[in-house]
Amino acid sequence: MKKRRLGGAAVALGVVLAVTGLPAQASADVRTTDTRATGTRTTDARAALPLGAAGLAETRTTQTLQPGLTLTRIVRGTVDPAHHWTVEATIPGGDTSPDPDAPPTTLKDKESAEELAADLRGDGFDARAEQVTTPSTADYAGGTLGWRVRIGSFASQSAAATERIRVINAGHSGSVTYTGWDGEVTDRGPWRLDVLTIDPRTFRGTLDATHGPDIENRETVSALATDAGAVAAVNAGFFVLDPRSGAPGDPAGVGVYDGRLLSEPVEGRPGLVVHDGGRSAQVTRLTWEGRVTARGTTLTLNGVNRVPGLIRNCGGSEDDSPTSLPLHDVTCTNPDQLVAFTQEYGASTPQGEGAEAVLDSRGRVLELRSVRGGPLPSGGSSIQATGRHVAALTALARPGERLRVETTLRDDRGRRVTPSPGTDIVNAGPELVRDGRLHVTPATDGMVHPDDPSWYYGWVHKRNPRTLAGTDAAGRTVLVTADGRSTDALGLSITESAKVARALGLREAVNLDGGGSTTMVANGQVINAPSDAAGERPVGDALLLLPRRN
Repeated sequence: MKKRRLGGAAVALGVVLAVTGLPAQASADVRTTDTRATGTRTTDARAALPLGAAGLAETRTTQTLQPGLTLTRIVRGTVDPAHHWTVEATIPGGDTSPDPDAPPTTLKDKESAEELAADLRGDGFDARAEQVTTPSTADYAGGTLGWRVRIGSFASQSAAATERIRVINAGHSGSVTYTGWDGEVTDRGPWRLDVLTIDPRTFRGTLDATHGPDIENRETVSALATDAGAVAAVNAGFFVLDPRSGAPGDPAGVGVYDGRLLSEPVEGRPGLVVHDGGRSAQVTRLTWEGRVTARGTTLTLNGVNRVPGLIRNCGGSEDDSPTSLPLHDVTCTNPDQLVAFTQEYGASTPQGEGAEAVLDSRGRVLELRSVRGGPLPSGGSSIQATGRHVAALTALARPGERLRVETTLRDDRGRRVTPSPGTDIVNAGPELVRDGRLHVTPATDGMVHPDDPSWYYGWVHKRNPRTLAGTDAAGRTVLVTADGRSTDALGLSITESAKVARALGLREAVNLDGGGSTTMVANGQVINAPSDAAGERPVGDALLLLPRRN
């Protein structure tokens, strides 16, 4: 079980006035602030984040958490007086729509948007249709995503919420939004980011991925950090949230902990690979193969430690529905599955129709359950089958028979990846930076939803809280959180995330889970502002910075 209890080490606090790991860029007024008891000192620097208008004030406060581990808070810009609250209407298929029966969405064609805006104006609302264009990426042409309809301009969220009630009472629907989240390049902020930099030349602790007590449940980053005695921590990969999509907490993609594959990749999507306890890291695209063999017969595995038939973020087998390709935030289905389970999954394996071969610590069949689900023996494992795979597993899993379960990871060049006990891999996407250049891959990684531009608009195009990870030319691993969904921290679009990663000197970088999951912990405290109304969100896994063991 990947859950450590370490004695808390003394943390050295200091302030480093130099902004390290940043390329020299002469543009905005950047200041690094030293907040000591003696007062505040400000120094000029010649590096700035490429966010908003040129010339915005930017402050950077850096402290040393441990030798080789620094934390930098970056605040850029101030509240922009041009920003306001508004109501974004849901656009139904109207008389002019190419598909009048299509479900209501935030974005639609120009004619449908203008038709709704006219109807709203007829009902006495200050409505307008607005074109939404998005930048191109390495694998997506960008351009016009569609047209939205907005109603009014309000100085406060409460005033916009009141207008939304009027809109609903008039027979329409919509949501309240803030224009600072739209992603305009001329915005004046503010942005708030926290950056952890791990220098393997002097850091003597470890960078460790953990899923907590088990795979099937979620824990907060702060709880995971406290339990392990971590100096700092951030949230990591995507995970199942809705019970209808599997076990909440199950990584929605690759999960390797202490060198063991405990969750299979979403085919071809990137993962952040941490080698040797954080001595180095890399971004790698991964595929996998899994098999069960006995008596010369081989059965192909479809998954590891997940509910059979539910494939979160898709990217599984050719017969999955609706696709075998990655499709983010979608749960593909397949009635015919063969899934392996380990002790790390939880107290009991998933229940349901099918069969389950229960194995001892040596892989020998102890029993064949005719209905799936139940506890595993100490050190044991199991294989669950559904649909057409039930007969094959039943024939293979004779009592006392040894079943050999093998999994193989491969990188995007087809080379075998053999994790050592000091290797961790967390799922991620899209890729942001490759070889020091912007390399944003939403289409490849399933963030472009066919016939649903509204999804791309909300997830990729608009600003949200983000968590990023990558490495720089000096071999340092960098973890970044950007707060969002508020008026005092706008968040980042995916394209902005890539530009920020490059500006921080990263040679390769990837997007981790974000939104309400974005959390950074340092010195036992959550230091950012998680965006969920309930506060810090429990997550599937986290990256922990652990102190050196005595």
